[in-house]
Amino acid sequence: MPSIQFRLNGAPTEIDANADSLLLDVLRGRLGVMGPHFGCGAGECGACRVLVGDHAVTACDTPLWSVADKDVTTLEGLGSAEHPHPLQRAFIAEQAMQCGYCVSGILMSAAALLRQNPKPTETEVRAALDRNLCRCGSQNRMVRAILRAANEAAAS
Repeated sequence: MPSIQFRLNGAPTEIDANADSLLLDVLRGRLGVMGPHFGCGAGECGACRVLVGDHAVTACDTPLWSVADKDVTTLEGLGSAEHPHPLQRAFIAEQAMQCGYCVSGILMSAAALLRQNPKPTETEVRAALDRNLCRCGSQNRMVRAILRAANEAAAS
């Protein structure tokens, strides 16, 4: 079995696994990373979204080989309880979640957006979240939270 190396939440990571293994299976099953959730298994719902470099990807259909020597960031690497990411603070302030199942993937999509466009419009935020499904109806609060995080980052 080949060894695949990548950086997970900033830490060098090496795992012996089939190169065609799905990133989500490796993250949750082998590495114990619980931020990305299994949703649809077809890359359609966004619950498993992680960052690879500065781009949000669905981990349920991303082969492990494709992240070799790259940076992979999950919710656990976005911020911590002691030092939450501005998006995490804004989601709490705006009460932008209910069941929380989709939130990890939505936060990763939002983080990718803000890395590429630090001052998005509401339309741009909505477009960035278009591939993330939320069944609780918290989308408007999530959009407000993302705009709030962008405004706070611009002000600092």
